[in-house]
Order: sequence, then C-alpha cells, then structure tokens
Amino acid sequence: MSSSSTTTPSTSLSSYGWDTGWEAEFAPHADRGLLPGRVVRVDRGQCDVVTAEGVVRADTAFVTPHDPLRVICTGDWAAVDPAGGNPRYVRAYLPRRTAFVRSTSSKRSDGQILAANVDHAVVAVSLAAELDLGRIERFLALAWESGAQPLVVLTKADLVPDAAGLAHLVQDVETSAPGVPVLPVSAATGEGVDALRAYVAGGTSVLLGVSGTGKSTLANTLLGTDAMAVQAIRDVDGKGRHTTTTRNLLALPGGGVLIDTPGLRGVGLWDAGTGVGQVFSEIEELAASCRFLDCAHGAEPGCAVLAAVEDGTLPERRLESYRKLLRENQYIVAKTDARVRAELRRDWKRKGAEGRAALQTKRVGHPF
Repeated sequence: MSSSSTTTPSTSLSSYGWDTGWEAEFAPHADRGLLPGRVVRVDRGQCDVVTAEGVVRADTAFVTPHDPLRVICTGDWAAVDPAGGNPRYVRAYLPRRTAFVRSTSSKRSDGQILAANVDHAVVAVSLAAELDLGRIERFLALAWESGAQPLVVLTKADLVPDAAGLAHLVQDVETSAPGVPVLPVSAATGEGVDALRAYVAGGTSVLLGVSGTGKSTLANTLLGTDAMAVQAIRDVDGKGRHTTTTRNLLALPGGGVLIDTPGLRGVGLWDAGTGVGQVFSEIEELAASCRFLDCAHGAEPGCAVLAAVEDGTLPERRLESYRKLLRENQYIVAKTDARVRAELRRDWKRKGAEGRAALQTKRVGHPF
C-alpha cells in the first residue's frame, strides 16, 4: 500500500483514538487491502464502523465466535472490506488494549464484554437516591480489572443544596474508592461539567451505571447536543427507565470519544481478583501485617484487619463487602477456565499500560 494511503486513516481517525500503535498492528490487514475503522455500534449481526470514507455498515459473521469474550464489540478497531462489496464484512479486529467485562445473569456464568479499548471508566452514581456503596465497589472492581482508570461521577448534585452534606457524600464515596477521583456533577447547573469534560477529552471513556443515574443526560451535556434520548425518573422510587438500549461510541467536540452503555441491572464480577484487591487496597495492606500469611480475617489471633475494625480504623461494612466480592469472584473463577481468562487479562493490561503511557504524552496537565 502506498504511503499516501496509509496516512489517510491515521489523519481522519485520530479523533477516534487511532495512533501509530494501532497503525502498526493493522499493517498485515492493510496489505490485504482492508480498511481500518472503529466500531461505534453493534446490533443484530451487523455493526457501524467509522472509517476514513465515513460510517460503514458491515456484517459481523466473521467476528462472532462461540466465545462471548471474543465477539466484536463497541470500541474495537476493525478491518473492513473496501468499497464495492455487498454486503461488506468485518474480517478481523485488532488485539484489545483493555476490555470491560462482567458476568451475565445466566446460570452458566458467561462473561459479557461491554466495551473495548477504554482508557477511562466513568461510573455514574445518582445523588437522587441513597448511596449504594457496595454497588460502587462492584463497578470499580470491574473497572480496575479492565485496565482502565476509574472515575466516580456523582450526578444530580443540584439535588443536594447543602455544601456540607454534599461534601459528606463525596467523602463517603472516596472512602469506598481509594485512588479514584470522585466528582460531583450537575447537568442542570453545570457544576463539575468542565472538570469532567477535561477529564474525558483524552482517550476513550465508557459511561457506566444503573438506570436512572442520568447517564444519557450526562452524555448529551458532554456532546453539546441531544444525541441520546432522555426519560423522566419515576417519582415513586426514584428509578429510571432504560433509555439507551445499545452501546454507542460518540466523538466528543472537545476531543476524545465516549461509549454510552445501557443501564446495568446486574453487575456480576468476572475473574476480577486484581480489581477487588485494588478497590480494597487498605485491607490488603493491613493483611500484610497479619500474623498468619493465610489469614482469613475471621477469628485468627494477630489479625491486623480485625484489629483495624475493632479500633474503628476500618469500617466493618468495608470488610463485609470485601469478603462478599471475594467469595463471588472465587465462585466465578471456579466455573471458568481461569488460566485462559488470566492470559487474556494480562494481555489487555499490558496493552492498556502501553496505551495509557502514549496517551499521557499527548496530554498537558490533569483536572484532578
């Protein structure tokens, strides 16, 4: 392929995250005359792929294997047939740098990939309802495991007019999210919007949360347009309806791209032991001082974790949540081929680290 043809995709797709690393990965497909593009939507055996020639509708028959973690997904970089074919097919997709995976609610404990090649996992939590810290910890475990950098956004901050009360809620979440920025945001008043916009301006962000957290409103605010449908919250219980039914990748006017996802009813762990350890890093640090290396933090003598609970340093709720997520994760791992999943995860994390390092060289400063 000529040099002029190889530079065209890099120029036109750079706003979607195309870089020299992806270009190098794509070289074998370019030699076959295929076009690079990023998957912006997948539905019913087809997908929309943004390419140098515009958005292409392509068939996914060749990238839909039996393994649900290997099917093509929103955020993937794809190799698409050139113009002229009818239908046009996605022939392959590039190895993922990161992948956000949860377990499905099925009894088979299948994994489901929600988004690929994500740099930031934005967990939306509504302040219109009582905080569910356990659910936040669950989301963050999956986010850390994906290889992305998590951010918790407390939406509808205007519903908490008392500054002291809002600060208290932020502190509660920060306690449950060590190492994770927590940002109160109000789409109605604009509070925190500029900081969030600066945060997602670099790389790819996925917007996650249950229904009713205001994800679609937040997406519209970042996009500066009513691209996503918004429905009212039920007055009876403060819960929302599913307004987003597919995962959509959207280019942001200030730079970066956003993957909006449907509200998640279930947030099951999927081989997320490392992520759980990251969420409960203070417990793992305490555990290093326990008398026994295999301490279960139950009733063992010399347990530093239990001592921290007794003296009030560690909230008992945190320890109970830690135990619960560890048990769930061990159950999932026992029902899957942990070795294969671990290999995939290591590969995603390695590529994620490389991608984030490249991203940092492009960014000047950080809003947090």
